[in-house]
Amino acid sequence: MSNPGPLLLVLDGNSLMHRTYHAGAADAGELDAWALRGFARYAARAVARLRPDAVVVGFDCPEESARRADYPGYKAHRPDKPGELVAQLAAAPGLLRAAGLCTVVPGGYEADDVLASSAAQARRAGWRSILMTSDRDAFALIDDATSVLRIRNGGFDEAVLIDAAGLHELCGVHPHQYLDYAALRGDPSDNLPGVRGFGAAISARLLASLGTVDAAWADLDAGGHAVRAAVGEQAAERLAAPDARQVVARNRRLMRMRADLPIPHLDGARLPLDTATVRAALAVSGGPTLGPALWALTATRNTRVTEPHPPVFRRPQRHRREPSPGQLALF
Repeated sequence: MSNPGPLLLVLDGNSLMHRTYHAGAADAGELDAWALRGFARYAARAVARLRPDAVVVGFDCPEESARRADYPGYKAHRPDKPGELVAQLAAAPGLLRAAGLCTVVPGGYEADDVLASSAAQARRAGWRSILMTSDRDAFALIDDATSVLRIRNGGFDEAVLIDAAGLHELCGVHPHQYLDYAALRGDPSDNLPGVRGFGAAISARLLASLGTVDAAWADLDAGGHAVRAAVGEQAAERLAAPDARQVVARNRRLMRMRADLPIPHLDGARLPLDTATVRAALAVSGGPTLGPALWALTATRNTRVTEPHPPVFRRPQRHRREPSPGQLALF
């Protein structure tokens, strides 16, 4: 069996800290860094299970947004973050860097762009990568060298690895089609409406038949026979509406992740970390403690693995069918 190459683990700091913040906020009376604590434990458990050669953590730029400058409505409906979460997000990059973890906060861009750029760098270097996030956006980055460790309701123990085959079973599309699929459906969490009437099932059916949205436009320009055969008369009319192309173009532009941001050399992100450095960084006031999980970040690769590997997503044979929007929300 050939060597599959080194493995890079890339963590979406914002999505994971949002999840751990809301999971722990109910017990926050005696704790002022519970989101940081939960994130650190997520990171340590992922390293224990996956045994990556290197780790990169990405965070959203807190000062500016290139996407919001392009489209002021982008995420504009979201309420302000709680002050405790803002403080912990602000503290996280410095604390993680002090612990020795490679941490990237790109000016004007987001953790998603760090995932895309890190995966691209790993691919060029002959590495594999696993992207750990609770968001679906990273599905567009899946390929032969890249998979997504999706954190779902239920926390880390319910996480599944999603590869190209799993994505097709989950959504009915291939990774190279996922951007078109998402652009058609829209993303309410980012305040990006999709084409009216195009949910998960219809979007997947269109792309299964036509391949791309651009091919659907071309067919509509030529009479729309293939589009009508794929999705029906009503959906074809909605896709042919004057504003549908603008909606899809806007969504594709804003949803497309930057794969060319500067990422530190992967050799500088390698594990293990230095135990004394990690302990000193985490000892700062309000910082998280790891306890027994510390070994995962500081141990050599021959340390015995005690955490089971996350399962690869496969839908049971009897349940294999196109997911409804409600089902997709579970992932």
